Amino acid sequence: WFGHFSTGSTLEASDFDAKPIVLLMGQYSVGKTSFIRSLLGQDFPGMRIGPEPTTDRFVAVMHGNDERCVPGHALSMQKDSPFHGLSEFGNNFLSKFMGSNCQAS
Repeated sequence: WFGHFSTGSTLEASDFDAKPIVLLMGQYSVGKTSFIRSLLGQDFPGMRIGPEPTTDRFVAVMHGNDERCVPGHALSMQKDSPFHGLSEFGNNFLSKFMGSNCQAS
């Protein structure tokens, strides 16, 4: 798996300038979204909480001036985005990936 990133991948300036990224993983309905909501102190765009599985995608929660959801395809096309390399994983992955811009301080 790691070999996918180490062979042929070139680092861009945005890779060095990007803020740290934290990944939360776990089974459904264990509190990942609630944890992020608690850290932010507010809801974020695209957030869904319920007793049954509600989040069926990968969500990158980011600070932004306007609160909105950004499709994964758009995030992967921005050269200044830390997600620009994700296009290598194809449309199936990108259709399950999205960004959520929020104004949390």
